[in-house]
Amino acid sequence: MTDQPDLQASNVVVDLMDYRNNKDPLPVTFHRRELDAILWVYGRMVGEGEWRDYAIDHLRDRAVFSVFKRSGEMPLYRIEKNPKLAAKQGAYSVINTHGTILKRGHELKQVLKVFDKVLRLVET
Repeated sequence: MTDQPDLQASNVVVDLMDYRNNKDPLPVTFHRRELDAILWVYGRMVGEGEWRDYAIDHLRDRAVFSVFKRSGEMPLYRIEKNPKLAAKQGAYSVINTHGTILKRGHELKQVLKVFDKVLRLVET
């Protein structure tokens, strides 16, 4: 064996654009201030007995905070962050169980104001 490095591997030119496109993207996440705002609303709704559980999903294209009345059911609401929509309708949205977008915008705190109204689940 020789102590010389492998010269074949070191003389390969890699196009930076190709490297970035082939690299697995990091998932979209909520930042600390975003989570603080969401958890403040969550805590208030838990205190009112409306919500009881939550889940956070960090996906490739968006981050989702789902809230539940009971674990094991469909989420009552999903608070989503989708950076691809940031320049258009806004990165943040609140979506109900049926997939209807209740509010969308560029600022999370403005979007979360949808929960200031009395939104209650009506069970039939």
